[in-house]
Amino acid sequence: MNRKKQEETLFTLVCLALLIAIQVVLARFGTINLGITRFSLSFIPVVIAARRFGVLSSVAVYGLGDLVGAIAFPTTGAFNPCFTITAVLSGLVFGLFLSKKASILRIIGSVLCSQVFCTLLLNSFWLWHFYYSAEKGYPAVILSRLPQSIITAVLQIVFMALFLEKISKVIKIPKRG
Repeated sequence: MNRKKQEETLFTLVCLALLIAIQVVLARFGTINLGITRFSLSFIPVVIAARRFGVLSSVAVYGLGDLVGAIAFPTTGAFNPCFTITAVLSGLVFGLFLSKKASILRIIGSVLCSQVFCTLLLNSFWLWHFYYSAEKGYPAVILSRLPQSIITAVLQIVFMALFLEKISKVIKIPKRG
């Protein structure tokens, strides 16, 4: 491997490590309590990784960020790898939608897919399976989490629509696609 390629690889690894660290901090300490829900800015490093480094990087940032955060800063109960699987899938969604281009339609699509399939359906399934299956049905868990997903989706779309291109310029993300 030539020296320039080694420097690029090292730069990428350092940037991804920093994005993982930022994701952990934002997920554990950067949440905003909105009454019926908490809104986290932890998706920002994932989106930056998707825009700057591609799909696999956004998967790594969300998955490793969730894993490191759960181990280093446990909140309630034991670590459950199922939620890390959801984080990986959400990183995949952001990466697939936003790695080439970040148009408003791609932003909306990425957030809706992430919120509906990963957060609302899959995380609700994990919660129901591990905690609520004896008390209430899966549809009841989805309905109870629906307002949270709607609020989060709207806030993520607004935030990305307003700030994604500005963030891209600051961290010198080349325009793709």
